[in-house]
Amino acid sequence: MAASTTTLRYPSYNNNDLIGLIASLIPTPRCHFLMSGYTPLVLADTQVSAVRKTTVLDVMRRLTQTKNIMVSTSTRQGVYISMLNIISGADIDPTDVHKSLQRIREKKLVSFIPWGPASIQVALARKSPYVETAHKVSGFMLANHTSMSSLFERSLNQYDKIKKRNAFLDNYRKEPMFADGLEEFDDAREVVQTLVDEYKACERPDYASYGL
Repeated sequence: MAASTTTLRYPSYNNNDLIGLIASLIPTPRCHFLMSGYTPLVLADTQVSAVRKTTVLDVMRRLTQTKNIMVSTSTRQGVYISMLNIISGADIDPTDVHKSLQRIREKKLVSFIPWGPASIQVALARKSPYVETAHKVSGFMLANHTSMSSLFERSLNQYDKIKKRNAFLDNYRKEPMFADGLEEFDDAREVVQTLVDEYKACERPDYASYGL
């Protein structure tokens, strides 16, 4: 949370509020579940980290790796809808940022949707003057990725197993609001399934006409 509000607390050139921060990451209303990533992770008490190099390129490259993403899904499957990197550090040269973006494109480290702009937004932020760190540069990522659908699919599969066995449902039937049946559960499942279908449709070139 501290990293995500860096450009608000230490004013930057393009973020004035939280809405402005995430608005460009959500092109369609349904697909608004963002994943986050951070590097390098350091134990506060020991200042120990497995990361040695923290150039702008190294930080931005590691932000694309699944092991640095704080969601239980893999970015090896699916595509990015949008991505924002907040790079924090002292005296960061914007030229390094442009060179890093070029290297990432050349190596094809990230895959974007075929129907929209394939660009990584980058915001530069100051380091906190109150927290000492062993690294010159750190990076935070907010991204909209179609692999988020796997989290909802996992929930649907678990729900289907429980519903098939009628497990835990007796407690609900005792409540007045479920006296007429448990159709509300099926309606909720349909909403989640629609969300999964929407994320999968985002991966297709014809997504702009999806649902019309």
